[in-house]
Amino acid sequence: MCAEPRLHEPVTVRTFTQLFSSTPRGARLARWLVAHRMDVWGFPYDGDAGEIVTLVVAELAANAVRHGRVPGRDFRLRLVLRDGVVRVEVADGRTERLPVLRKSRGEEGGYGLMLVSAVAERWGVEPRVGCAYKLVWAEVRVA
Repeated sequence: MCAEPRLHEPVTVRTFTQLFSSTPRGARLARWLVAHRMDVWGFPYDGDAGEIVTLVVAELAANAVRHGRVPGRDFRLRLVLRDGVVRVEVADGRTERLPVLRKSRGEEGGYGLMLVSAVAERWGVEPRVGCAYKLVWAEVRVA
């Protein structure tokens, strides 16, 4: 008896979504919960994959709090693990202010997106026309 050929391999997709207050405490909690979630998904706290994803979340969450805060609105964090890539998405309420990657070292601050750009395969911004939020995302290969 012959085995039937597999036409499609099963795909495992893991997700994590959480709202956080647009405060420094909310950003710290997001970083901590992502480190924990990565560990649960099999990427240990002290491993490269977990540390890189946690760094990306820390920078994007800090930007959401510092530059994307709108009083009374939280920021949303979403992780999606699929095919060895973690997509980090951070949505905040400041739609008119889009992040910009600074190339010069002369300005104070602004290094967060430089770090994200250095460790992520790609990153971007999705302004949501007609919506009350924008989405900043980054993709990190973990396997």
